[in-house]
Amino acid sequence: MKIGELAAQTGTSVDTIRYYERLGLWPLPARTEGNYRHYRSEHVERLNFIRHSRALGMSLEDVRTLLRLKDDPHADCRGVDQLLASHLNRVAQQIAALQALATQLQALRACCQGPSRAADCGILDGLAHTHERASQ
Repeated sequence: MKIGELAAQTGTSVDTIRYYERLGLWPLPARTEGNYRHYRSEHVERLNFIRHSRALGMSLEDVRTLLRLKDDPHADCRGVDQLLASHLNRVAQQIAALQALATQLQALRACCQGPSRAADCGILDGLAHTHERASQ
């Protein structure tokens, strides 16, 4: 199949497929007589693996590591578990940071006194002074 067909079959843009190729995330496909890349079912499977990993928030370096392990059937799978544990830890940290952000936004929203002029807006005032309070 040509790159457009691969893109359509996997829901991936042609640019993304070419980007993953430049990164060396899969072996280069064979070329047809017309010099078109010819993708096979292995490319579909690998691209779906990459997309699923990325959808789970894994970095391209993590994906590269997972692919190396996947490509070596004799590799110790503890590396996969360790990578996932590390990623899960990063996700937990991101959740904590987002919860702290939500708390700050709720505190700012509580400064709202209802409809008024911008000059009297408690949220704008809170934004102007939040940095001062944080640096004290």
